[in-house]
Amino acid sequence: MIPIRTPSIFAPASTPAFAIRELSFLVLAIVTFIFVVVAGLTVYAIVRFRRRPGDDGREPPQVYGSTQIELAWTLVPFLIVVVLFLTTTRYIFAIETRARAANALEVTVVGNQWWWEIRYPALGIVTANELHVPVSDPAEPRPTFITLQSADVIHSFWIPQLAGKTDVIPGKTNRMWIDPRTPGTYVGQCAEFCGVQHAGMLLTVTVHPKEEFALWVAAQQAAAPDLPEVRAGRDVFTSVACVNCHTVRGTPANGVFGPDLTHLMSRATLGAGVARNTPQNLRAWVNDPASLKPGALMPAMKVSGDDLDRLVAYLVTLR
Repeated sequence: MIPIRTPSIFAPASTPAFAIRELSFLVLAIVTFIFVVVAGLTVYAIVRFRRRPGDDGREPPQVYGSTQIELAWTLVPFLIVVVLFLTTTRYIFAIETRARAANALEVTVVGNQWWWEIRYPALGIVTANELHVPVSDPAEPRPTFITLQSADVIHSFWIPQLAGKTDVIPGKTNRMWIDPRTPGTYVGQCAEFCGVQHAGMLLTVTVHPKEEFALWVAAQQAAAPDLPEVRAGRDVFTSVACVNCHTVRGTPANGVFGPDLTHLMSRATLGAGVARNTPQNLRAWVNDPASLKPGALMPAMKVSGDDLDRLVAYLVTLR
């Protein structure tokens, strides 16, 4: 079982995240030093110049126009800003100018309210909310280059242990890359407020060993099963509004407004992380998405009881 990694920028697993951690440590060291100096001077002033018995209440001698003090509080902050600026620029330049390797995996991620569409153009795979990539062994690197687009409003793609935040902006294409070195499932989130269900826009990245990733690709490239025992549920699916928004390869359903459902049950969650992907939750989601995710743009299907049973029975075969 692939472990789920707790999100933390201090436990990096990819080159961009390592760079962010190093820069964070530098910033923390500088601000800690500033805090100690300022707090120390404050405590010293409180103790040294506190009122004592017998004081006449007059103010101590005041210092005006000290060139040395004014130079100190001007030059020291200026030098700190210069150091941080140059260091940050070096890290940004190193990350942004990374050349695409010949064996790199290309992925396109499209932000929607409130879910992520994930496409693998070279592999012919389309899925949602759960990005799957191969591990990038330092001895045999295979980075993943991600093209980021938005279908509606501004989103932000962020997996703390793999890379920094990258905005997903309508009408603009941004790019980023990751080279995860340790298998596992890394949890991310949309990091830009994008509407009422912004918090319900989870993102996971599952990093597979090389052979396991090849198996996942083969499973995702397979056509949806056509099982006689659930053909009635398939007929319900193709006869109602589902086909206007969703795609199931091998069926008349070719909608583009909602997630591709060809391998729906291979995903761990529904609604971009709001519920586990179980038959019970799937039934509740199809019947009324707002019961699990208030504000979801998918309408309640209003399918009758028997048809809903047949429809869910069909959907759970899409693995």
